[in-house]
Amino acid sequence: MENVKIVENGLEAKREIAHFMMEGFTKDQIYLFAHDENRSEHLTDALNISAVGVGEQGFFESITNVFRSRGDELRKKLESLGLSKSAAELCEEQMDDGKVVVVATAVA
Repeated sequence: MENVKIVENGLEAKREIAHFMMEGFTKDQIYLFAHDENRSEHLTDALNISAVGVGEQGFFESITNVFRSRGDELRKKLESLGLSKSAAELCEEQMDDGKVVVVATAVA
């Protein structure tokens, strides 16, 4: 999927977000994921972009995430943005290695 970028850090994420915005995406259509939940929240807040919530996942999936492992939760959130199961798994593996995933989508 061409609207998914895997980066090393917040600086690279900021560059990819700017690139997506130049392509016409709004900040409400750009999402950032990191395996460490605190890192993910910090970068999302610092870069002023959206978090995947009930609107993207639906109520049931959002509630179910409370009982999932972090990896399962990340994969389901990525799938809710239109990634295939295999693409979501690949992204989650990259996050296991400390990478950050930036996704731009008009689906949500």
